[in-house]
Amino acid sequence: MDFKGQTALVTGAARGIGQAIGERLAVCGARVVICDIVIDAAEKTAAELKERGLDAIARRADVSNAGDVKKLIDDITAEYKTLDIVVNNAGITRDKLMIRMTEEEWNLVIDINLKGAFLVTQASGRVMMKQRSGRIINIASVIGQMGNAGQANYAASKGGLIALTKTAAKELAARGITVNAIAPGFVETEMTRALPEDVQEAYKSVIPLKKFGKPEDIAAAVAFLASADASYVTGQVLGVNGGMYM
Repeated sequence: MDFKGQTALVTGAARGIGQAIGERLAVCGARVVICDIVIDAAEKTAAELKERGLDAIARRADVSNAGDVKKLIDDITAEYKTLDIVVNNAGITRDKLMIRMTEEEWNLVIDINLKGAFLVTQASGRVMMKQRSGRIINIASVIGQMGNAGQANYAASKGGLIALTKTAAKELAARGITVNAIAPGFVETEMTRALPEDVQEAYKSVIPLKKFGKPEDIAAAVAFLASADASYVTGQVLGVNGGMYM
């Protein structure tokens, strides 16, 4: 897949799934903006890509802050003139049973996972509408499709992100912009590696493929949806979950 001459923004891209997505798009030729609220980590990731001869810069933004998002998009378009691919990957968890969850824990997850994607989609959508082209890809979750005990805030944010994806796809299609979501299942990240081994095995037992995915699996799906091969795909949710939810 060839993204030469295209500019890609990946939020929450300093580590994990976002890092793998940024790397995949850069390897395919895109100019990649590694965006994260932790700027030191973002700069480290961008520097590692640059050392390999890839085109990457780091930018800090709190995606739940409208001012940060506006500045981010303005800076990207001022420097690169176009914004062709946007991946809304930034997200957090604050897991707790619903009856014990605080309002602050609810709001924080909704603000970053859902409001953040809305703000980035809104700001980048304006740029893409003028270009009459663009790809927006939202990283949702299998939890947003099936729910999960102890994750009311996360499930609501990711379910809402799926609904936002479908609505944005309808609103932006006339300008040549596609909007899709990817719903990962359990993926090998720092978070899943920190789980006790017996818990990991219990999760794997309900996955037909009997294993966790890798960040590169999600990155490959993003590359497809960002490519010309997916030009007639919009408003869809691509499950990358090993068969956990069908």
